[in-house]
Amino acid sequence: MRKPVVGVIGNAHRVENRFQVQMVGERNLRAVAEVSGGLPVMFAGSPDITDIGALLDTVDGIVLTGARANVHPTRFNVDPCEAHEPYDTHRDEVALALSVACVARGIPLFGICRGLQEMNVAFGGSLHPEIREIPGRMNHRMPRLENGEIHPDPTVVFADRHDVDLTPGGAFAELLGCDKIRVNSLHGQGILDPGKRVLIEGIAEDGTIEAIRIAEAKTFALGVQWHAEYDPQHNPINRKLFEAFGQAMVAKQRAAA
Repeated sequence: MRKPVVGVIGNAHRVENRFQVQMVGERNLRAVAEVSGGLPVMFAGSPDITDIGALLDTVDGIVLTGARANVHPTRFNVDPCEAHEPYDTHRDEVALALSVACVARGIPLFGICRGLQEMNVAFGGSLHPEIREIPGRMNHRMPRLENGEIHPDPTVVFADRHDVDLTPGGAFAELLGCDKIRVNSLHGQGILDPGKRVLIEGIAEDGTIEAIRIAEAKTFALGVQWHAEYDPQHNPINRKLFEAFGQAMVAKQRAAA
């Protein structure tokens, strides 16, 4: 049996303030290749050059990665605000349609950080642009130095920062073998209202939604707010998630054989 092919969404960037490119963080690609056992292939987060039907005919699974840009507020009927930029409306268009299509076609879907947010919006949910502004919530953004610069040490940036309580007997609790985990936190935007088919399966100690699954999905359709691509070789929580994603793709291949 061939390696599962995994489509990993790209993000729009401008290099040297001149060249428009699509980029994927290498940690995502390595997690797919080294833990899920798949062949990662980046596809563009641009509807002009990404045919979703053709893409899903080609891949065995999809990963919606984290990203700097927020989901555009008009996607959940809120006016945009300059303070919450940047946005990536092209990725929004691809990712939201892709989330629904993956679930409809029974193709494993793994949403990470922005990917979880996209899955929620795709099924009719809403987001809050800055979770830390809600009374009682912690600052979920990545650690910074006193001068405001991002901390240069990735072990500090991706360190576990808070607990997540998992729904007893839910998909995450069964997959991870426990009802409480500890995770990293590198996001500003977060889920406000869950979508119609979005089941909440993990909540941070401050009430922030951290883990979801899509109800009645035929296969793996999970989203996490933390960055699960960080060190899944050694982090048992992240490793189990990527392994389960890989197993779902293999099951899909066998069913189609």
